[in-house]
Order: sequence, then C-alpha cells, then structure tokens
Amino acid sequence: MTPTAIRLPQLGARPFLADAGLETELVFHDAVDLPHFAAFPLLESEAGRARLLTYYQGFAALADAHGTGVVLETPTWRAGAGWGGRLGYRSRTLARLNREAAALVGSLRTFLPPGRLVASGCIGPCGDGYVIARREQALAARDHHQPQADALAEGGADMLSAMTMTHAGEAAGIVLAARRSALPIAVSFTVGTDGRLPDGTRLAEAIDAVDQATGGYAAYYMVNCAHPSHFGGELLASGMAADRVRGIRANASRRSHAELEAASALDEGDPQALADDYRRLREALPGLSVLGGCCGTDLRHIAAIARACLPAG
Repeated sequence: MTPTAIRLPQLGARPFLADAGLETELVFHDAVDLPHFAAFPLLESEAGRARLLTYYQGFAALADAHGTGVVLETPTWRAGAGWGGRLGYRSRTLARLNREAAALVGSLRTFLPPGRLVASGCIGPCGDGYVIARREQALAARDHHQPQADALAEGGADMLSAMTMTHAGEAAGIVLAARRSALPIAVSFTVGTDGRLPDGTRLAEAIDAVDQATGGYAAYYMVNCAHPSHFGGELLASGMAADRVRGIRANASRRSHAELEAASALDEGDPQALADDYRRLREALPGLSVLGGCCGTDLRHIAAIARACLPAG
C-alpha cells in the first residue's frame, strides 16, 4: 500500500461512484459556451455556481441511495496556468478560483455521512488531452502545476487527480506537486483505441515509470476518456500494474479521440451497455473501486453503472 492510500475511503471494501462528463453535459445538454472546454469560469457567477452544485448534488444523492460514497472532481481541469492564461486569467485569479472550486465541492460533504464524499482537486494536462504537442519533463511539469495543486489544497480538497494524462513525464510532475502540497493523488491516463497512451506507451509501462520517478507516491491510477472496449484488454494483460488501477471513468462512445474531436453532435452511447462493460471489468478486476464517467456520460450512465456494479444493501 502506498503511503497515502490509507487516507482515502474509496480504497476500502465497497466501491465508490464518481461523477461524469461535466463539460460535455454543459456544452451539449445546456448549450453553455465553454471556450477551450473550461468549466471553471462558471464559478464567477451565481447562476454558474448554482448549475455546478446541481450537477454535483445529483451524484451525491445517487451515492447515498446506493449506500456508498462518491468522488467528485472539481471543475478545474482547465484551471492551470497554461490554459487559464490562454483564457485571459492571471495567476492570482486562477488561484482564487481553484480554492473556490475545492470549497464548493467540499460544501457537499453534508449530503452524505462522514467519509463518504471525497472532494478531488482536478488538474488537467498542459496539452489538449488527446494529442501530445510536447513531452513534459517531470520537474518542469511539477513547477508548472504546483500553483494549482497548492490552491486546491488551500481550498480544502481531500486529494488531487491528474486527469487525462497522455504521457508519464507530466503525470509524474503532478504527483511530485501533490507530494509538495501534502495531498494524496490519483493519476488517470487516457488511451487510444489500441489501449496505449497517445505517445504509444503501454499502460503498465507508464504506471511503472511514474512510480519509479515519484517513489510510488500516487495512491492509485485510473483510466479515463476512452471506452472500455479500448482499454479492457490492456488492463487484463497488464499483470501487476492492474493492482494499481483502481478507477475507471470511461467515455460512453466507442469512437476514437480523432472521431470525437471531429463530431458535431454528442455520442451518448447506451448507458446500460456501458454499465454491462463496467460489470464485466469489475468481475475480472475486483480491485476497481472508483466508478465514474467521462465524455458523453451523465447521471443516467452512472446510475446504470451503480445498479450493475454495486452490491445490494
């Protein structure tokens, strides 16, 4: 067990749920304009904060109905220095908004018994999450992401997450930033239809590289922004690395990243079919303990996953 794992309730005996595709729900269901797919600007208005709270409350209520907990990601996937700067935000404002995001998600802890809602401070990649413009070195990535990690910690996040990671170097850097911020962290890689990271690395190799560079500090790993048909086989073939993968946040769509980027309409897939995929993966890998969604998913998909994967009672 890693030094931080014992602090996280989602690594206990009963699986936790997670939230879903916030940005795709806002864009395609609510017709909200999200430049650069950034949801954090909604924190600047009462209407925006209310919409975010409504989104999160649905997952908290679902977890409560199933007698389990939930990991809720802050709406800060694009609230780092790079993307935030492109949107015209200065560092002081970004720090404030990251703190407010963590506090907003943390305010929902009263919806569930103690220890059953985990506020996870979401940190996204320097690039777009699908294509690697450049490979980040671990120390440079740590310095780039440190201000956001610190702000999320100051806002009261229970943990951090490095979401939609495309290569091991940047993931390792965010883990090092989390260690400096004294918070546990989960690292979530994205993969293509071949089950490999966008740079061609196999999932097990990427996990090993991050653990080697960080002394195994990450509490656990996940896969997100890909369909189970893309990564299921890779997970089953990854041997010991599968023990480190404790969560999945899959896309509803079977399309490739390139096809999703080019699509003008949302592919929501079939919630029940996605839930059946999750159930089969959990039967093969019972250590999977964080079950959420990514692009194209919403509360319907997570409800179906809960019915398929959570034990009764």
